[in-house]
Amino acid sequence: MNNNIKKLTTTALFMALCCIATMIIKLPTPGTGGYVHLGDAFVVLSGILLGPVYGALAGGIGSALADLLGGYFIYVPITLIVKAVIAGGVGLIYHKLAKNLHNSIVKCILCGIYSTLMVALGYLFFEFFIYGSAALASVPANLMQGLSGLIISTILLPILQKIVKND
Repeated sequence: MNNNIKKLTTTALFMALCCIATMIIKLPTPGTGGYVHLGDAFVVLSGILLGPVYGALAGGIGSALADLLGGYFIYVPITLIVKAVIAGGVGLIYHKLAKNLHNSIVKCILCGIYSTLMVALGYLFFEFFIYGSAALASVPANLMQGLSGLIISTILLPILQKIVKND
């Protein structure tokens, strides 16, 4: 199969996975109106398996689409930016670490830590402009969401690496 077609198809698949994983299991967070979900695992995996550019597209667009379809309209641009930055950053970090660190699980955990911090800080930054200091209430839930993404991406990475071969 043509490499460009394979890359675009895989990117579209990860967009869908980010969207579905965000929408399918929602654990509401008290006091914030938000929810914890599994989509961050696929944002991390998008960056790892697709690289920074295509990973950013898959993570950002797929996650923003979940907000759009779920009725969280105000969060669509915020999610697009935050998740694209996370997936792009994960792609850069993972592939930079590849030069010196050969254990993919350890690299995935380090990327998951980056993702967890960026979820909490990214949403806090944007929500501060909307809610003021009340935005701090979302930090614990965002940290839990990032942690769940770290755990699930670490579990799924070895399986998906066998399916999605890096070119």
